[in-house]
Amino acid sequence: MRHREPGAGAGGERLAVLDPATGEAFGEAPDQRPDELNDVVARAHEAWRGWRSDPAARAAALLASADAVEAAGAELAPLLTREQGKPLAESYAEVARTAARLRHFAGMAPELRTIADDRPVHSEIRWRSLGPVAAIVPWNFPLQLASAKFAPALAAGNTVVLKPSPFTPLATRLLGSVLSATLPEGVLTVVTGREPLGALLASHPGIRHVTFTGSVPTGRAVAEAAAPGLARVTLELGGNDAAVLLDDVDVERIADRLFWAAFRNCGQVCMAVKRVYAPVRLHSQVVEALAERAETVVVGAGLDPGTELGPLNNAAQLARVERCTERAMTDGARAVAGGHRLDRPGYFYAPTVLADVPPDSPVVTEEQFGPVLPVLPYRSLDAAVEAANATRFGLGGSVWGTDLDRAGAVADRLECGTAWINHHAELSLAQPFAGIKDSGVGVAGGAWGLYGNLRPFVVHRPREVRR
Repeated sequence: MRHREPGAGAGGERLAVLDPATGEAFGEAPDQRPDELNDVVARAHEAWRGWRSDPAARAAALLASADAVEAAGAELAPLLTREQGKPLAESYAEVARTAARLRHFAGMAPELRTIADDRPVHSEIRWRSLGPVAAIVPWNFPLQLASAKFAPALAAGNTVVLKPSPFTPLATRLLGSVLSATLPEGVLTVVTGREPLGALLASHPGIRHVTFTGSVPTGRAVAEAAAPGLARVTLELGGNDAAVLLDDVDVERIADRLFWAAFRNCGQVCMAVKRVYAPVRLHSQVVEALAERAETVVVGAGLDPGTELGPLNNAAQLARVERCTERAMTDGARAVAGGHRLDRPGYFYAPTVLADVPPDSPVVTEEQFGPVLPVLPYRSLDAAVEAANATRFGLGGSVWGTDLDRAGAVADRLECGTAWINHHAELSLAQPFAGIKDSGVGVAGGAWGLYGNLRPFVVHRPREVRR
């Protein structure tokens, strides 16, 4: 199937794209010049005039877009695996979630509201779109996170300029090409390139909303870039989610779920479990159960049929994970499983379970964003909850135990945006998703994601015509 590629750019510079399973280049994308943004944003603004005016046409276009994404799955998924590294089945799942999100938001519309009071006027709250939206997306879930931004923005009547990570531009460019057959020109444009492209997009005076997913330092920089133009900002930043195991937990029953909650996508998930707190009497059993799974999981290239866990996405992230783990072991931690790079081409790190970890080690206090999991013992539940809440992050958390009411009471004490009981990192398209503290600003997901791309417009009129 051939697709038209919008926003390919006029510049001749190219961006090499590496396969994380080999570390070698296998493709390239345009390294677009910053001065091209003016034309891109101008086209988005022009397209906005028509796109915002016909809600029924928007809904139909988004439904057609969902169908087109599903039809292109056999092209999108292998390319996504090739540039990101995740197992092919997970790439197919990401494509499916992209289509599902388009379909979900196609069926949503803002609600006309009436202000009920005793004034002699009829007051209606209507909703208007914002204008061109900048969507800046990281490399861990390029398509899924892109659709989490552009689906509600488009459904609300905005247009979108989408910038993927320079590590993973190819599947996003292909997605843009697929959608060019179902969306009017200029409604969704993909731009690719190195920095300062993202910063200049965020600061562009024609952009009215900047939505970003990524690290805390970069999120701060995005907010600063958007501030002079007073653009709305939605930031989904890092996480350091804690899993608190209660003393009645059935370790063997939850071990698989807990392992994959930490290690899915090679640990490169903002809301993955990144710390486990276990009662002292169960600590060794928890460590051994997780270590057994870490030692037996099949690690390999994402395109290999038997692979369960792929590589890290890039050399810089591999080096970060390695430094973080080595620092923990220097501080006294013990690698019960893993603790080293794998001796093969590409960016592979052995799935690692750490015990005897000092609580102030960076592997505990910071976001490692890789296949490394510290397991810490606790003597009192109050101390475990205090430790779980003691970082500057507040994205998600979970509690694991047999007594669901007790687990629910502990979950209520976690300082985070989403808490799960006996599972982790599972989201509904209908729910809000937001972090607290350094984990973000604004709300995505469900109706909150739609209204985050709208502004209220209030109309007052007399209840009776005066003569």
